[in-house]
Amino acid sequence: MQQIRTVITGSGSYIPTQIKTNRDFATQEFYAEDHVKIPAPSSEIVEKFKDITGIEERRYVTDNLTASDIGIAAAKLAISAAGIDPETLDQIIVAHNFGNVLPNTIQTDAVPSLASHIKNGLGIKNPNCIAYDVLFGCPGWILGVTQADAFIKAGLAKKCLVIGTETLSRVIDHFDRDSMIFSDGAGATVIEAKEGDENSAGIIAQSMQSHCDAELSYITMGKSYLPDANPSVRYIKMKGRKVYEYAMKNVPMAMKACLEKAGVDIHDVKKFFLHQANEKMDEGFIKALFKLYGIREIPANIMPMSIHKLGNSSVATIPTLYDMVKRGMMEAHELKPGDIVMFASVGAGMNINAICYRM
Repeated sequence: MQQIRTVITGSGSYIPTQIKTNRDFATQEFYAEDHVKIPAPSSEIVEKFKDITGIEERRYVTDNLTASDIGIAAAKLAISAAGIDPETLDQIIVAHNFGNVLPNTIQTDAVPSLASHIKNGLGIKNPNCIAYDVLFGCPGWILGVTQADAFIKAGLAKKCLVIGTETLSRVIDHFDRDSMIFSDGAGATVIEAKEGDENSAGIIAQSMQSHCDAELSYITMGKSYLPDANPSVRYIKMKGRKVYEYAMKNVPMAMKACLEKAGVDIHDVKKFFLHQANEKMDEGFIKALFKLYGIREIPANIMPMSIHKLGNSSVATIPTLYDMVKRGMMEAHELKPGDIVMFASVGAGMNINAICYRM
């Protein structure tokens, strides 16, 4: 039986050109939350950081670029890959957390919305192309795709552009060792309504949750850890252990719920595209998910990773990773028609979500 399917028809990404290696932090002074200098040598802190997160390098944008600028660059590639006229887009959905942050400033700029900036930058004149932003922490791009799916299934849209873009390098406290996690980047996808049956390409199922009790304080904004820092200047702050424990408990269950809603056997999932925040955490997600099914032996090459060289660019990690695999940029990873994949993420809120998708 024919039905409307929500299909990713094109992808694109922007990977910033400035490479910041772990060596660049070797002389940085780090302070703890109590504003006391961490006594361990910086080189030792950096090495331990690499062992935990897997991050060797991260990318920062150049001073002349903003989150909307790199979102435009990723969007152009996605539109080209989809082969569509941008004037036919019904929606532009942009996920981010901090808007446009200019170099050496302390304010974020989200008025007008980044989506409005990106629509303007793409030269789209069609007033019926609605541009808006979503704020959902790191899972924002997945939420944007879910919203596009809902509008398509409701018959209110046929083509949507969903973008995740962030310049976290401009909101980090360099005296906080957690700052080494964060990076910049943008990823974009064109989402279209296509006719097909239940075995055709498209979104199969999704799941999401928000935990906003004690979890609200796990990722917040706060003053620098540097003693006597200006309290009016605020940076992204993370309770790493709390985030890890929350994610390990909840993300695998959300992934399992999504698979069950989709009616998909876990052995049929060819690739897991997970938010790139921590190598050990992502490996833990997969182990915990398979353990929920009573499976201890994990298939090889099911989890592409970009965190080692690109770091954590928040909403951009998953669409960037997906685009890199689609374009054959990741050795040992490829996607074929009919493959089933899962997208899953976790972030400030705290929020989690997952999508099961057939290529």
